[in-house]
Amino acid sequence: MTVATEMCSPYGFTRSPTQETATLSWSGEGWRAGDRPLPGPPRPADVEELRPLRGLTVEWPARPVAGALDPVVALAAAGVPLTCPDPPAWVREADPVLARLAAAWTPEPGDGTPASVADLRREEHSVRLRRHALRARGVAANPAPVTVVMATRRPQYVGDALRQMARQRGVDFEVVVALHGFPAARVRQAVEEFPRPVTVVEASERAPLGTVLNEAAARASTGIVTKWDDDDWYGPEHLSDLLLAMTYSGADLVGTAPEFFYLQPLDATIRRTDYSSEVWTDHVAGGTILLGRDLLEEVGGFGPQDRGEDAHLRRSVEEAGGRIYRTHGLGYVLRRSLSADHTWNLPLAHFLRVATNQWRGFRPSLLLDTP
Repeated sequence: MTVATEMCSPYGFTRSPTQETATLSWSGEGWRAGDRPLPGPPRPADVEELRPLRGLTVEWPARPVAGALDPVVALAAAGVPLTCPDPPAWVREADPVLARLAAAWTPEPGDGTPASVADLRREEHSVRLRRHALRARGVAANPAPVTVVMATRRPQYVGDALRQMARQRGVDFEVVVALHGFPAARVRQAVEEFPRPVTVVEASERAPLGTVLNEAAARASTGIVTKWDDDDWYGPEHLSDLLLAMTYSGADLVGTAPEFFYLQPLDATIRRTDYSSEVWTDHVAGGTILLGRDLLEEVGGFGPQDRGEDAHLRRSVEEAGGRIYRTHGLGYVLRRSLSADHTWNLPLAHFLRVATNQWRGFRPSLLLDTP
């Protein structure tokens, strides 16, 4: 049985609500969400009933009440969007982060914001709440160290990629960079400036990408390995979010939804929402795969090919009985330039067709927290 079935978690988060905001009020004996009494602590089945709501407006008791805070923290851990414009002093003292986050989000924009953008702001708020509340409840309190593996044919991208890795918060990690067909001298300065342990592997230009990734993963000294793509963008809590998802889901492999894409030739950002998040799945963004090193070795690693090496790994995990979980994709942006620069072959027009949103320039989610 996975953690997601035993406790309140973001599993089943609904991206586009179908019901308006309800009130979470203290009745003197317990909490009520609208006309529904909530047990303390709430169960996954109780959270499931709240998923269609845009959010809950919390009406706290004016004075501290024993047992009143924990159920609200559990709802926040489940990603239920909570709002409270002016939390009472006892709440601000007992959980200042929860109080600040709840006061910072207004569920009804009322300013002509498109529904899809309002839903995006709502999901960003949910992620901030769940990060805090899950950790407050002890989930992934001491995350295991991670090895980040990156294979690259492009020395010009190595410095930016390492700088993004250096921004990662809340996780201990090392890096293995596999240089696919060029010498280490071309990236020496970027490597020397990196503040964490880093290993550089020089791989043959003729070797398939999957083989190069496996060479890098073989140098890992930790029990968890994750893939990093050299030309994509990652938010500073990317790694910690993946570890959090692995813990609350109990999954064997986790990754994010492929949601935000920067189409470099068009200088445009698109967002697709056809891949739901917080679900069991057979597909995650290839540049975000995270799994145990033992499992990676057991299934034979990435596919020994230049295209589809990620899909090969996912299939191998499933065939071995492993489960794959997809968390939110708001802290990740995939770059799409000319197809000759990539191991994918979808035309840019494809991304425009599947876009829920389209913006000029580089417009990631606020969770990317770009410098």
